[in-house]
Amino acid sequence: MDNLKEISLEISDDLNIIIGQSHFIKTVEDIYEALITSFPGIKFGLAFNEASGDRLIRSDGNDEELMKKSVEFAEKIGAGHSFVVLLKNAYPINVLNRLKQVMEVVNIYVATANPLKVIVYDDGNDGRAIIGVIDGKKPLGREKEEDKKKRHDFLRDIGYKR
Repeated sequence: MDNLKEISLEISDDLNIIIGQSHFIKTVEDIYEALITSFPGIKFGLAFNEASGDRLIRSDGNDEELMKKSVEFAEKIGAGHSFVVLLKNAYPINVLNRLKQVMEVVNIYVATANPLKVIVYDDGNDGRAIIGVIDGKKPLGREKEEDKKKRHDFLRDIGYKR
């Protein structure tokens, strides 16, 4: 189907990406406030594809490179009312609840550090929508007891469990 497009987004190992849907020009300012107050030392770039009016890619953040890259990704995706957040020095787990509380946020499609593909539908006119995402790769098998121990230990080593 020619209307479906697969958009590959490459991020470096020290970054995470969050892609979502929102509904209002105020999104950029409110997401900025949610992120900057979520986690000390967070670095981020944010881009929002406006769906009506001027239909601009609005952006903000506190790191120039991440801002530039988030705008690049938002432009590649091209779906109205979608947003892209790139994070450094923080993880999605540090900010997702705050993002979900932003009144304009309608949906979070993905929050990951994995290789990512965004599947979009282009109507051939002025409309484009995010249909879904491919986050990482397919599973290779089922978790065994030693894998459970490894997961358990890892979460304690990084401070997320006691």
